[in-house]
Amino acid sequence: MTLTSPLHRRSKLGGTIALATVTVLLASAATPAQAASPSPAETWSERAVVSYDALQDHLYLGAAGHQLYKLNTGDEVNPYSYLWEYREASQATADLQGVRGIGGAYANVTRQRIANFELYYNVREGGRAGYESYLPAPLGTGGDVFYDDNSIIGLTDVRQFRKTGDPAYLEKAEHAFDIVVRGWNTDATLECPGGMDWVDRPDNADRGANITGLAAQLAAHLYEQTGQADYLTWSKKLYNWNNKCLKTSTGLYANSINDAGEVNPTLWTYNSGAMIATATILYRATDDAKYLQQAKAAARASLKYWTAENRLQQQPAIFNAFYFRDLLLLDSVSHDPSYRAAVEQYAQLIWDTNRDPETGLFHFQPSGGGDYNPSRPAATLDQSGVIQIFAILAWDRRDLGNIS
Repeated sequence: MTLTSPLHRRSKLGGTIALATVTVLLASAATPAQAASPSPAETWSERAVVSYDALQDHLYLGAAGHQLYKLNTGDEVNPYSYLWEYREASQATADLQGVRGIGGAYANVTRQRIANFELYYNVREGGRAGYESYLPAPLGTGGDVFYDDNSIIGLTDVRQFRKTGDPAYLEKAEHAFDIVVRGWNTDATLECPGGMDWVDRPDNADRGANITGLAAQLAAHLYEQTGQADYLTWSKKLYNWNNKCLKTSTGLYANSINDAGEVNPTLWTYNSGAMIATATILYRATDDAKYLQQAKAAARASLKYWTAENRLQQQPAIFNAFYFRDLLLLDSVSHDPSYRAAVEQYAQLIWDTNRDPETGLFHFQPSGGGDYNPSRPAATLDQSGVIQIFAILAWDRRDLGNIS
């Protein structure tokens, strides 16, 4: 038996019928004001909760499984998910914690999720520490330290620090950045020197927009929270490298450049998002208006691109979750209704077309995006991204500045 959300509202068939009967009886006796439709925030809150319940019902492993998650609903070689999937499930829980009116019910489980990051942490020979892509012994065989994974661990720690004020979370975020910053490439002979290596391994040959942008975002947060100048220096350095070496047009970034100088031109929404978020935080932390101007320009241009020709729907849902939260972070300092409109349009689309109403699970193409594909197992990564999107839409606008 697995735990469901603290506000579990789904039930088996008999319970659903009973609930519907009660609802009809109440509605028939209600005044017009009492029978009013729920607000958009209430709708998204409800959808986030039932989607979280589905995650817990079908993918959570419970106490016997060390409170971890499966990779997906299919047969798996590994008994547990990778770090990325676990972090996104944890972030989904933290985002529910941020919904006014219900968030307190998720406080304890959010703390537990974040504490479990340490199950993926390892210190290898020579003192080289990091959160590994898969669980090290005794639960697993370990994995590589991917710098983008470690950056987003730090971003969740920042979010929890801003929520709770507990300095232990800020210390964890700083430690995550200490791991990440090792990935800065120092080979001056490469095409466009600098940038962040993707993985902590001698044969790494790629410097990516994702890890460079996410590291810049984390450093900007840490400067804002601590005032330490080194974090500001790093954030600007990382942000500027992405703009110099991988920007294809305003708000859009090529995936990576390898050691031979070959650029992978693939575009992803979360690369747009990380740079929008970094510029937004740098503006908040420095009062330098150029960063706000750059964030707004990147948001406008990237939205124009991603909302055309059905591109947004074809992106992985989890990448869109990153992008949307970064747009709404910008919205907290410079309101533009087009940001939320784009998020809501996408969220409504996937609710209508990608959700299995019997299970509450979302099914996408193998990419993690695109049309409904019931033959593909439902994945923790996809479900978590969807929950994050719904939960952030349920946040009070006054709280959007706490997005990390």
